[in-house]
Amino acid sequence: MANEQLQEAVNALKNTKVRMTPQRHAILEYLYESMNHPTADDIYKALESKFPNMSVATVYNNLRVFKNVGIIRELTYGDSSSRFDCVTTDHYHVICSDCGKIVDFHYPGLDEVETLAEHVTGFKVHDHRMEIYGSCQECKSISH
Repeated sequence: MANEQLQEAVNALKNTKVRMTPQRHAILEYLYESMNHPTADDIYKALESKFPNMSVATVYNNLRVFKNVGIIRELTYGDSSSRFDCVTTDHYHVICSDCGKIVDFHYPGLDEVETLAEHVTGFKVHDHRMEIYGSCQECKSISH
């Protein structure tokens, strides 16, 4: 599954005439294989031994390209570093308040929330986001 999605992302970049460099491919591969909503710094640290000449700026620049092409989403949470998500279909996130782990969550009943919000408020809704906070299984077992 991750390989198919990775190949689709590579094709999307090729279709927009974005050159596929080894660093760019490694960053994409990391996103699709880890599925852990990493920060740019996480990606940099994971790949620096393989690409010693790559900078954090290179990672940020590539993430911006990926975001502009539509193959990743940037997740912003207040003052903390942005995280990046290669799942671009509608879904929600459950976030550990203790360690910051983010897990994807889909609940089809929430798909209608935009229509309902438009109906109730008269707004033209463009997007929505929902986050659920708690303690992940690892942190929950530590605190007990």
